Amino acid sequence: MAIDETLLNTGMRGIATLRFYQWSAPTVSLGHFQAAQGQFVPDRFQGLEVVRRLSGGGAILHHRELTYSCVLPVWHPITKDPGCLYDQIHDAIVEVLQQFHVTCAPRGDAAFPDTPFLCFARGDERDLVCGSHKIVGSAQRRRQGTILQHGSILLKQSEWASEFPGIEELTGQNILPEELIPPLIQAIASRLDLVPQSGELSAEEHSGIESLVEQTALVPRTGSQSFPFEVRS
Repeated sequence: MAIDETLLNTGMRGIATLRFYQWSAPTVSLGHFQAAQGQFVPDRFQGLEVVRRLSGGGAILHHRELTYSCVLPVWHPITKDPGCLYDQIHDAIVEVLQQFHVTCAPRGDAAFPDTPFLCFARGDERDLVCGSHKIVGSAQRRRQGTILQHGSILLKQSEWASEFPGIEELTGQNILPEELIPPLIQAIASRLDLVPQSGELSAEEHSGIESLVEQTALVPRTGSQSFPFEVRS
């Protein structure tokens, strides 16, 4: 999470980035406002690591899913209407999942206002659903016109949250992250009119990450131009 916050700061200096990653162990990330309010972490997740995200929304159980983050600086036209970034990235995910014989779509009018603890129990109109089951949820944070958007693609059901079937349970498709990431990079970059190029974290960014980790308290267990689009690992 400190990496993504640092990339948001980098975005404020004009660099767009796209990052995909998975977690080394099942982890609960609290949405920014959940963490700020000291929201109680249910007993069912005792024993798991708990961190806070910079973006809002409900808590996500990061297990058997693929996490993405996207940072767009203020020069990108979509920052004038940040909600459009949800649509563009989610449309790209729909397009790529179709290549794997997975059909999904935005929830749309079936949205509901409840705000339970977990993100995948919430029902935003922009969620991607397979049938009636949510398989992609996203949230944002903005600073000085720069956007950070996080999202989670649920590949498989987790024993820690068995009420949420993943793509494999819903469709029978066992999609590996390494198969999914390359077409997602191309589809997202194309929709955002950006040119993907690989990038590594700079020494300055590593320093910023270390500083954030040290400063952040632990969460209690209770018209197009060809701009570069750095893909971080």
